Amino acid sequence: MHQKLYTSESVGKGHPDKICDQIADLILDACLKQDKNSRVACEVLASNRLIVIGGEITTKSYVDVVKIAWQVLKPLGYTENDFTILANINRQSPDIDKIVNKKKIGAGDQGIMYGYATNKTKNFMPLSIVLAHELIAKATHLIDTKQFKYAKYDMKSEVSVDWTNDNPKIHTMLMSIQHEPNINIAAFKQYVIKNIMNPVAIKYKLDTHFLKMVNNAGDFIIGGPIGDTGLTGRKIMVDTYGTIAHHGGGAFSGKDYTKVDRTGAYIARYIALNIVGAKLADRCEVQLAYAIGQPQPLSIRIDTFNTNHVPMTKIYYAVSKTFNLDLNHIIEHFNLHQPIYSKLSVLGHFGRDDLNLPWEKTDKVNALIKLCKN
Repeated sequence: MHQKLYTSESVGKGHPDKICDQIADLILDACLKQDKNSRVACEVLASNRLIVIGGEITTKSYVDVVKIAWQVLKPLGYTENDFTILANINRQSPDIDKIVNKKKIGAGDQGIMYGYATNKTKNFMPLSIVLAHELIAKATHLIDTKQFKYAKYDMKSEVSVDWTNDNPKIHTMLMSIQHEPNINIAAFKQYVIKNIMNPVAIKYKLDTHFLKMVNNAGDFIIGGPIGDTGLTGRKIMVDTYGTIAHHGGGAFSGKDYTKVDRTGAYIARYIALNIVGAKLADRCEVQLAYAIGQPQPLSIRIDTFNTNHVPMTKIYYAVSKTFNLDLNHIIEHFNLHQPIYSKLSVLGHFGRDDLNLPWEKTDKVNALIKLCKN
């Protein structure tokens, strides 16, 4: 039988791309705290010892973007001697402003978004991305609490799950973790296996007999932006479903709620989650397409991968009667004016049991079931 392997990765808060995402989202939150109508499209580049903050921001608030960048960098162990930070912020284009900031908000751009859910895990996420995030979260906690000595916050995880017989087994766990120089690398690797990899597998009731790979390239002393260039929005699969579902291509971080790359992806997940939660299907992927300046999507497509338990016509009907896809309604329903975004910069935007996210609620299940019975 052909082996079915599904692989996902995650990265830590010290990874150069995630440093950029955190700075961009913290700037967004700072704007929204003072002015809920802020329009933010913030991008960050981190290369060697230079960090550049660019983008378009229109807001009534005062935000010191350089100071905010240091709020991300200093807890990671960096000092003001490590980086020069430049800011080049402009106002939102008047061409975009006039079609977005009407009485009824229109989409800030055109684009395609996807949402996904599966009944294979408690949080309706693909198991491989759940495990990849869990490894990063576990390692980060051990560093935060001073238990994981010599480790630093730039790290990556990768998990392959074997679904050959529809009975999941971990095939491989891989971690690369930055560390201080002159350490006992063998002891370091054993610590990762004993205190991170095996406990995560056991937590999810999975066998610990799998291929374990730690810092395979050898020393990982130089990390963060000094070791590799970082850029906002470059970890879109880490932020979503870990390659198991489609992605429209638009990143999330640094973008306010009028940007449908973000808001459309949240409502698409909400729809897919409730379809699977209602047991109308075992798996579901929802595609939305929006046009710039328009509050309603141009199209919606629902794919259950032939796992639906009721006719697709009924699912489409139930979704159309249950979910309001007008951008203005989504913003209000999810309360997206609030400064919630910096919490999402690391460990993904979906399946977050640690956060009370409105698009992760299965509060439309009963409505969908009722409509599908008619």
